[in-house]
Amino acid sequence: MVGASHGNIARVKELLARHQTLARASWDWGFGDWEDALGAASHVGNREIAELLIANGARPTLFSAAMLGQLDVVRAFITASPGVEVTPGAHGITLMRHAAAGGAAALPVVEYLKAVPGADAPPASQPISPEALAALAGTYVFGAAADERVVIAQTRVALTFLRVGGSARNLVHRGDRGFFPVGAPKVRIQFRDSPGAMTVTVHDPDLVIEARRVS
Repeated sequence: MVGASHGNIARVKELLARHQTLARASWDWGFGDWEDALGAASHVGNREIAELLIANGARPTLFSAAMLGQLDVVRAFITASPGVEVTPGAHGITLMRHAAAGGAAALPVVEYLKAVPGADAPPASQPISPEALAALAGTYVFGAAADERVVIAQTRVALTFLRVGGSARNLVHRGDRGFFPVGAPKVRIQFRDSPGAMTVTVHDPDLVIEARRVS
C-alpha cells in the first residue's frame, strides 16, 4: 500500500476495497525511516491518492496539509508548535518540498514557508569525491547466513546501503568516511581501513554490526 500510494491509484483503490484500514498503512524502509501511505502520496504531490486515503481514514498530517495547499492548517501547526517546521518527513524530505510537490494549489503554502526558517533545511552533508565513494563500494559480510551481508553500491553522487533482503538506502556523508542513512540521521555508518580488508560498522545508537568487505 505504501509503495502504491506514490502513484498507483488503481492499486490503492483495490487495496482499500479489500481492507479499508490500509489507508493508515506504514512501512519502515530501514533504520526507522517510517513512511505511511498518506506520506507517500504527499511527498510526490499526488492529490488524488491523498484525498482518497483521507476519505478512507488516513490521519492528516502537517505534510499532507502542506501538499494539499491548506495554508490555515499549516500556519496553525507552526503557531501551536514553534520549531515543528524543521521536522522532516519520510526520507528526510522537508516541509517545503512537500508544499512544492502540491503544485499551483499549494503556492500560498510555499510562499508562507519561504519566511519560516528551517522549513527547507536539507540534511547536513559533507563533500566527498566519486573516487572516495568508489573505494568504499563492495559486498561486506558479518555472518554465515545468506542475508548476513551488506552491499554498498555507488550511484552518480552517493552510496547506497543494502542489507540483503531489505531495501537500498541512500547514505549521506557526515565526514571522515562516516555516513547516515537518509531519514535516519542518528544512525552512524563508519568505514575503516582494517588489516586485510575494509570494514563497515553500523551504530543505531550502539554497535549493531561490524562487517568485512569480501568483494
